Amino acid sequence: MSRFDFSPLYRSAIGFDRLMGDLENLLQHKGEAYPPYNIEKQDNDHYRISLAVAGFRESELQLSVEQNMLLVKGGREKSAGDSRYLYQGITERDFELKFRLADHVQVAGARLDNGLLVIDLQREVPDELKPRRIEIGQGRTLEHSTE
Repeated sequence: MSRFDFSPLYRSAIGFDRLMGDLENLLQHKGEAYPPYNIEKQDNDHYRISLAVAGFRESELQLSVEQNMLLVKGGREKSAGDSRYLYQGITERDFELKFRLADHVQVAGARLDNGLLVIDLQREVPDELKPRRIEIGQGRTLEHSTE
């Protein structure tokens, strides 16, 4: 696997060190995600994460958000009886997935639907941070006092 060197970007991009670290982690850990999942962009402000969690009950799944990090955990309750599988294609292992959320992205809701854990996300930018138009006045300027 080829390794990218992001050090030239560190010299010219101030404050983006976390982003560069995230890119390095993404390149190193691609293809290792269990359970499989999809991330959809529904429009500019709505996203959806769908995780294939066949065999997990709602009580065996946990979602939490802390400091722009969505954490999804699944822990199967161990059955009392010993099963003798002739073939076992459905894994029964626990999992933990982390998704970094952009600023102002909130979890709008989650549901378990036909073996899929569906997590809806919504971007809610506060009015103070939205772009606003500044009107240009006709012939008026602010006067400064020179006391």
